Amino acid sequence: MTTDTTPGEAAGDRPDGTVQMDAERITRSTRDPDTMRGQFESWLRGTLPEGNDAEVVDLTSPESNGMSSETLLVTARWSEDGGTVERRLVVRVEPPATDYPVFTTYDMDMQFRVMRLVAEHTDVPIPETHWHEPDPAVLGGSFFVMDRVDGVVPPDVLPYTFGDNWVFDATPEQRRTIQDSAVRAMAGIHSIRPDSHDLSFLELDHPGGTALERSLNSWKAYHEWVVGDRPSTLLDECFVWLTENLPTDTSPDALSWGDGRIGNMMFRDHEVVAVLDWEMASVAPPEVDLGWMCYLHLFFQDLAVQLGAPGLPDMFRPADVAATYAEAAGHEVGDLTWHIAYSAMRHGVIMRRVTERSIFFGEAEAPDDIDDLIIHRDTLRGMLDGSYWAGVAS
Repeated sequence: MTTDTTPGEAAGDRPDGTVQMDAERITRSTRDPDTMRGQFESWLRGTLPEGNDAEVVDLTSPESNGMSSETLLVTARWSEDGGTVERRLVVRVEPPATDYPVFTTYDMDMQFRVMRLVAEHTDVPIPETHWHEPDPAVLGGSFFVMDRVDGVVPPDVLPYTFGDNWVFDATPEQRRTIQDSAVRAMAGIHSIRPDSHDLSFLELDHPGGTALERSLNSWKAYHEWVVGDRPSTLLDECFVWLTENLPTDTSPDALSWGDGRIGNMMFRDHEVVAVLDWEMASVAPPEVDLGWMCYLHLFFQDLAVQLGAPGLPDMFRPADVAATYAEAAGHEVGDLTWHIAYSAMRHGVIMRRVTERSIFFGEAEAPDDIDDLIIHRDTLRGMLDGSYWAGVAS
């Protein structure tokens, strides 16, 4: 998951007391790109057919790199069939354990397989995948290689809801095209279902009689890993609420993208041209992804409003998302309220880990109140007591 999800203010100066990370100082990777350039070039020469003379023309680690899987942008050139081939590639690398990783594991093979599955069986735009390398000795972690796609991505820092970016500056009609294109891509992903495809490699190994229960229990386990011996009263209450209010009106299980939001998509002419970041993929009801899509916009919208900006209140309203999805998928979906809360509460655990990572690298200071590690703690509290929902446009 790309986790650059906070405005670029100095740490500690948010009026609500939560810890704020400075986007200019976030440590994304401790690996040396120059070293990785030589390592990747050597690997590429050994992977391509003999006599390829492969060379890496350029390798960069973009500033927009997230804090989960590491992204490398590579331009490579080699000989093939008597001619010269030049390819613009993207390499996704498992992060080193020493970099205080956001998640417990990074299954690059799973991501590679999911991308190929979606590309083969749907019209959802997926970058062409080339190789998966399981040996961590090559680049310091397992990795896969795919084509680079030309397009623009809605910014996370500062979030697109803050203005001065291509999403904010678009017309209302163009923003609706962005939204509808994203939702239709989601429906395409969900057309891959366990009753028609082998998704056993994506089934979560956690207790539960349904995929939704197993999803919730997997996040409970992640929550326990994150908090360790420093429990969060707020997050504990969140998981109690989620368990006690588990919905029963969900759609049939499907391939769940897991991190489905426009920040993980590339666009041209306001239409999706690439769907990215599959490290949270699993099997779950479609409402789980739809709730995440709606909430991640709400998260950015809330930040904008809190800092005095109007934001983009008309985007990703739950009723609009549900209606577009129903038309694209051919079936109605259940109420999204619980799933939006589920997303916000999962995001709370992630944000605690991300903030602790920033503290680990000396980029923020530990607060007195452990729940100040969660930037949207007031949102979670409002969801629990019900006060938040009045401000969510249906």
